[in-house]
Parts: sequence; structure tokens; C-alpha cells
Amino acid sequence: MRRGSSSEMDRRGFLALSGAAAASAMLGGSASAWPGGREPPQRLKLRTPRRAKVCLVFSHIRPGQATWPTKYYNYDARRKELSARLRAECPGTEFTDDQVANSSADAEKIIAANPDVDGFVVMLIGIWPRAADKIMRSGKPTVVVDDLYAGSGEILGMGPAIRKENLRAALVASSNFGDVKRGVRWLETLAAMKGAKIVNVRNSDVSGQTKLLKEVFGASMVQMNSDEMNRRYDAADDGLARQWAVYWTKGAKKIVGVDPEEIFKAGKIHVAYMKALEELDADAITMDCLGLYYSNKSKAYPCLSWFEMLNQGGTGICESDVDSTATALLIRYLCGRPGYVSDPVINTSKNEIIYAHCVASNRMYGPKGKANPYILRTHAEDRKGVSLQSLMPLGEPETTLRVALGDRTMVIHTGKTSENVYELEKACRTKLAAKTDAAEILRNWTHGWHRVTVYGEWRNDFINLAQLAGLAVIEEDKRQG
Repeated sequence: MRRGSSSEMDRRGFLALSGAAAASAMLGGSASAWPGGREPPQRLKLRTPRRAKVCLVFSHIRPGQATWPTKYYNYDARRKELSARLRAECPGTEFTDDQVANSSADAEKIIAANPDVDGFVVMLIGIWPRAADKIMRSGKPTVVVDDLYAGSGEILGMGPAIRKENLRAALVASSNFGDVKRGVRWLETLAAMKGAKIVNVRNSDVSGQTKLLKEVFGASMVQMNSDEMNRRYDAADDGLARQWAVYWTKGAKKIVGVDPEEIFKAGKIHVAYMKALEELDADAITMDCLGLYYSNKSKAYPCLSWFEMLNQGGTGICESDVDSTATALLIRYLCGRPGYVSDPVINTSKNEIIYAHCVASNRMYGPKGKANPYILRTHAEDRKGVSLQSLMPLGEPETTLRVALGDRTMVIHTGKTSENVYELEKACRTKLAAKTDAAEILRNWTHGWHRVTVYGEWRNDFINLAQLAGLAVIEEDKRQG
């Protein structure tokens, strides 16, 4: 098969032509021994996310007063019950000892005594002490929970202040305790972001982006230039690279127009980047892939490396896009699923948005979720290297967003996946269409081209997460004022 050919072949023919079957045997097994079982040659060593430390506050007036829930309500028993359940069902959070606030003065003391927490959870088990109002203005992310029929009148007055003053606060009012746990999860996600570290592979200065990332989320970023990248590439183990080439080839539905050598080179850069992430103790990597490859400063595209990292619960992002990398990390920590970065296309005639890119996961429900088929193809714009077309699940809800760090804004919309588009002559390889309000999105589009898609309905979670992080929110599929 010639480089850049548009011809197709199945996996067996490709392996025979590429010599990958022989390489696998030389490495100690038949070509089908381990790839057929889909066990990868290497497992990504994921860092343990930074654990959240949260001050747990129970707010109520003193008993004996005629009010909701009732005059002689046993606040202490209810506090102990809720506290025990939260601690048992939210193991990712380190809660302080229970704090009780009967007044705003009590709240001030609690704030002063807990300067190092990541945030507050205020449980309204009674009404009118106004402690939550004070804690919401502490500058720390605060989740306020109404224990139904206890703090209901108080919590209803908080929304306008949160919006007007852009307070870092979110409200939960639900009989489903899972929703309370979701509120804790928002704080866990922001705490994980504080400990996150990104590797940015590019030659131009990234100090401005590094500063923004730290200011918005507390995350850090280190830079790797192309010289270091190429040294790591040259030092990468050829045997492991061949194993990865066999693994990806065996897993593909088919291979179209790809030189076998390019899959080996993709394996080389993946081995190099996996080692770099471990040595640099980092959670995510992004690369100026187009700029470095087009200028002959990279020997391979990282598309299959990012594909594999996403499949294993890691984060690899195209084009040195720090906004999208931060967004993908938010998705990873909140949802436990990969983010699919794309260049969207609007089609109002079908009321669809098409998410197009040459990198995608084929495990959109997370590392332990069901895998979907994929096709290995060349990179779309230049018909070189190797990328993939992921044939993603259809009929599924999806949430698409982007955090614009510079503007401290999150844009978001939702849809339902409808088609894997086979438009092969134009644009990127994976093209996932979704039904949505396409005309509104077209009218409201701002903040760059890239968006990041996660499977599932997560709009409310991300809007609350944005509020807790101090970000403005634009729901781009809804009519703007």
C-alpha cells in the first residue's frame, strides 16, 4: 500500500504487509495473543487527584422557636445522620469536624477558623440564621443544601444575590441524596484542578497561558520544546512502539491509506509521551502538533497517543490548546469520561452540529465502558501520518463546552448524537453529528472554534461548577437577552 493511497484493506492484510505480525512473534507471542484480548502493551500511570478538604457546616436557629421544620425539632440528631451519610458516601473528600452555625456571627468565626479549606458545604437543617449568606461571601466555593422543609424559604432568597454579585456559590434543593453528593463532587473537581499539571509541547512562549491557568484553576503547566520532544522520541523503545502498532492495528475496523511505518512512529511518540508524563509527574499533555509537524520539527503526529490516553482515563489534547486541555480535565475529574475536542460545523438544514477532529476516544463512557469501532486513516489536512475515525455511539445525550481562561467564561450547549458522518474529502476524520438548536448556536457562537464534548447530560453540573469557579456562563443553544 503506497503512502497516501486511498485504498483499503482489512487488519489481517495490513499486518501481513507491514510485518507487524512477525514483529509481534519476535517480541514473544503471536500477533493475536494479547491484542485480541484488547490488553494494551502499557497502562498509563494516572496520578491520584488532589483530595478536597471541605468545611461541613450545619445551619439552624436554636431549638424552641416556632418555625420550620418545627418548634422542638431535633437538630442534633438530623446533623449526625446527614454528617455520617456524607462522610460514608463521599470518600473523595476530607470533611472537617461538624460546624454548627446558629447566626451570621457564628459563620464569621467558622470562616476565620478554616482558612485552608477548598470550600464549604452548608446544610440548611433549619431556617433564618443567615449563616449561609455570610459563608457564600467568604471567597471560597460554597455549596448550600436545603434539607427539604427545613431551609426552603432561606435558600430561595439566595439565587438573586449569587447572580448579582457573582458569588462562588451553588444551590442544591432535592429529596435525592445523590444530588447532594453531586454538589460535593463539584468541590472535589475544583480541588483536583488545583493539583493538576499539564505538559505543553511547543516552541513559543507559554508563560501567559501558564499564569491564566494558575489564576483560574490553581493548576500548573510546564513547557517542553521540540528538541526535548525529539530526544525523547529517539530514545523511545522500538519494541514497545511495534507492540503499540500491532495493538492499534488489530483493534481497528479497517485501515485506509496509511503507511505501516506511520503507525510504528505513532507508537514511538506514544511511548515517549507516556514516559514523559510519568517523569514530569503530570496529568495531561497538549502539543502544537500541526505547527511542529508542518515545520518538520516533529517526526510523528500524536493522534494515536492522545486516543490511547483518553481511552485509559488520561488526557491528551491537540494543538497546544490550553483552554480545551483545562476543559477536558474538568470533564475527566467530574464525569470520569474522556472529552472529545473538535472543530464544530453547523448544519441548520438538519438542525445539527457536527463535531469534527482527527483525535477521539473510542471509549466515550470511560475506560471501563463499552468501546466503539474505529478506522485508522491519515491525518486529514495533509493526508500524512496516522489518525483515526471513531464511530461513536448514536442516540445518546451529549454535553459540549469550553472554558475560555482569558475571559473567565464557560460556553456550553447540549444535544443528542445522531450520525457518524462519512464526509471523507473535507475536514477532519471523526465527524460526530448531534441534534440541537443549531440556529441558536450559530447566532450565539463566541470564544474560538474548539469545543469539548462529553457523553451524558451534564449541563447543570457544569453550570454550577462554573459558578463555583467564578466563571461566567453562556448557554449558546439558548436565546440570549
